[in-house]
Amino acid sequence: MKTKTSNKPEQAETLSGGSEPGCTCYLIRHGDTRQDEVKRYIGHTDLPLNALGRDQARALKKRLAHIPFDRIYSSDLRRCLETARIIAGPQGKGIRKLPSLREINLGEWEGQPMASIRRRFPDQFENRGRDLARFRTPGGESFHELQARVVPAFLELINNTEGNLLVIAHAGVNRAILCHLLDRPLDELLELPQSYGCLNIIERQGDRLSVKSINQAENSFRI
Repeated sequence: MKTKTSNKPEQAETLSGGSEPGCTCYLIRHGDTRQDEVKRYIGHTDLPLNALGRDQARALKKRLAHIPFDRIYSSDLRRCLETARIIAGPQGKGIRKLPSLREINLGEWEGQPMASIRRRFPDQFENRGRDLARFRTPGGESFHELQARVVPAFLELINNTEGNLLVIAHAGVNRAILCHLLDRPLDELLELPQSYGCLNIIERQGDRLSVKSINQAENSFRI
C-alpha cells in the first residue's frame, strides 16, 4: 500500500464530506474524562465523559452534522462509546464496538497518579522515558504492542469502507495509527498532539492513504 505522508493540518473548511472517491476517515479522540486535577495513568480504566467532554462531543456533532457516515466504529470503553453516540445521533444504532481499539493497557499503573509512580518506582519511570515504545508496565502492554494491535484493525476498516468512516478511539491509539501512517518512529508518538475531543482526517484514494489533518481541537471549529 502506498502512503502519502503529511502532518501539516488543513483548515476545518477543507473537509470534503466524502466527495472524493475512496474513503474519508474522521478519527476522533473521545471527550474529556478528568474527575480531578491529578494527572493519572488511564488506559483500560473505564471512565465516563465529564461535562466538558460531553460539550466537546456535542461540538463535534454540530461540526460533522452535514456528513452522512457510512460506518461508525468505536473502542468498547465507555468514554468512546458515549462520544460516538452523541456525535452519531440518529445514526448511533449503527455504532460497532471494537475492543481492538481500546487504549493501551497500563496494568498495575492504571488509575495511579503520575507523581506517585515516579516516587515509588523511579527506575521503572526512568526506563519508560528512555524506551517509550517498548517499555511495558507491570501487567500491561507497551506502545509497540499497542501499535501491533490497533494498526491492522484500523487498516482493515479504512481499506474496506467506501465513503465516510467515523472512528472514535483514544490518544495512544490515534498516535500509534498516525505514527504508522506518517512513517514516524513510535518513540516520537507523544510529539503528535491529541487533545480531548480532537479530530484527525485520513483519506484513502485507491491504495493511497494520506493524513490530511491532525488534532483539530474542539475550540477551532465552533460555529
